[in-house]
Amino acid sequence: MRTQTAKDRRREKILESVIMRESAAPEKEPVHSQPMSPADDVPTRIAKRAYEIYLERGSRSGDALSDWLEAEREILSLECQA
Repeated sequence: MRTQTAKDRRREKILESVIMRESAAPEKEPVHSQPMSPADDVPTRIAKRAYEIYLERGSRSGDALSDWLEAEREILSLECQA
């Protein structure tokens, strides 16, 4: 059986200290449970609408940018009207 070298003992102590710090750290609130501002939601709504446009076009690839821009126009025009 191999004896522990000084380097192995040091590595083990570092690992123990990291584990202790992590277990002592307070739990963070999950990101998805934090409230979103309406401005944070806009890119998500644009992405969803762009995907709907893609499906409406028959799921043909190659027009992702135009789908995104069209969705962006639609969503932002709705934002301005509200």
